[in-house]
Amino acid sequence: MASGTAETAGAADWAKRARRRLGAAGIGARARQMGRVEEIGDGIAMISGLAEARLDELLDFGGGRFGFAKVLEEERIGCVLLDAGAGVEAGDAVWGTGDVVRVPVGEGLLGRVVDPLGRPLDGKGEIAASSFAPIERPAPAITERDAVTRPVQTGTLVLDALFALGRGQRELIIGDRATGKTTVAVDAIVAQKASDMISVYVAIGQKSGNVRRVIEALHDHGAPERTIVVVASPSDAPGLQWIAPFAGMTIAEHFRDRGQDALIVLDDLTKHAATHREIALLTRQSPGREAYPGDVFYVHARLLERAAMLSKERGGGSLTALPIAETDAGNLSAYIPTNLISITDGQIVLDARLFNEGQKPAIDVGTSVSRVGGKTQAKALREAASTMRLDYAQFLELEMFTRFGGLADARVKDRLKRGARIRAILGQRPLRPYRLAAEVALATAVQSGIADAVPLDRLAAFVEAVGSRIEAEAPALVARIETGGELDGEGRQALRAWLAGLSGTFSGKERAADE
Repeated sequence: MASGTAETAGAADWAKRARRRLGAAGIGARARQMGRVEEIGDGIAMISGLAEARLDELLDFGGGRFGFAKVLEEERIGCVLLDAGAGVEAGDAVWGTGDVVRVPVGEGLLGRVVDPLGRPLDGKGEIAASSFAPIERPAPAITERDAVTRPVQTGTLVLDALFALGRGQRELIIGDRATGKTTVAVDAIVAQKASDMISVYVAIGQKSGNVRRVIEALHDHGAPERTIVVVASPSDAPGLQWIAPFAGMTIAEHFRDRGQDALIVLDDLTKHAATHREIALLTRQSPGREAYPGDVFYVHARLLERAAMLSKERGGGSLTALPIAETDAGNLSAYIPTNLISITDGQIVLDARLFNEGQKPAIDVGTSVSRVGGKTQAKALREAASTMRLDYAQFLELEMFTRFGGLADARVKDRLKRGARIRAILGQRPLRPYRLAAEVALATAVQSGIADAVPLDRLAAFVEAVGSRIEAEAPALVARIETGGELDGEGRQALRAWLAGLSGTFSGKERAADE
């Protein structure tokens, strides 16, 4: 009897839930826009019949295939496919969705490798997204921004000492092919292992082997649990490559808008510009300079303007952007490089000649600049490296002139000696970021003349010893630098004393005494 009563109650509950669902369901005819594919090819579909379609509207081709409206003409729509056009033919039906392209955002993306639509590429299962956000979003208004005053420690001495970056800044990394642009950006992400920043790496049309090496480097040396990788490979549809940087920005903005700090690397916008030109030509837009459409500047401007330091009223989060651009034969005055240089807050220029001479990172200190600069630099590092850039620039000029003949002047020889040591100390192996305390110590060793006592052939070993031993041998100094970012007079004296003792173990006199 009891069993029969339970079954009756269960059936009654099921019937009640069914009636509730049926009552909530809309009954009646629903209007849906429908068009037809007129032409299809090279990732582009020309569509007729969708009179009410809007720019950037998501269009449904059926079977899980989508595209977005890129060009609106009087009779037709130029649609960019988000996947390969296999199975889409002329005459097929197309439906308007009334929505735009969206990507998943949230904590569930951390540690994952995804495509620009948020689909997993790492074989770890579906993404647990907290919500979906449009890839195109307006940049924060000027009243919603705050001054860029907090540093981004890249762990690369030449950057942190000479071209300091701030949270919320947009700093372009530019140079010829194979000069270490991606390495500089990846090192900046790896350095965030010691910070609280969320990192997003966006690969746009990069070779699969290069992307795999980046992922392995981030996994082995960085903080993969706080890193997101967005990949649009060269074999993907042009539309997928085009939306990649916008999708990456949306993913990073999710953390910025919640009061956190995020760093995004866009590798690279030169390939994105080429994809934009390809799409524009296929959709029959009017070509301009170098066949690029007239809106290529606006595309990158509205993308990079989304990087910002938000005000306290908006949560105080930040999004720092490191876009990468490739030059041809060092030509910084080409169309896309000049566009990006004018949009960003400075540029890090990598020189092929320096790279071939073995100076790595091959950063040209003469043409590189950060328009934020010392405002974000830790005070201890700013004081230690106060004249380093000027000394190094003078050394490079003197070195060039002395190649034509020897100069016996003692002052010139001292400058050449100091400059050679600055160049040696600024050299750094990849995936070996320095902590702030080590950078302050190295800058102090050069500027105080302590490094002058170390022979050039042993300077690399001295630099390695500073980075590896300072935390163990001078923990109090490290704590003061890392927490407060500055040293008083007593602290500077203690640092110089520790450096002098360390340099003695590498000096020629000490070695001769041992022998």
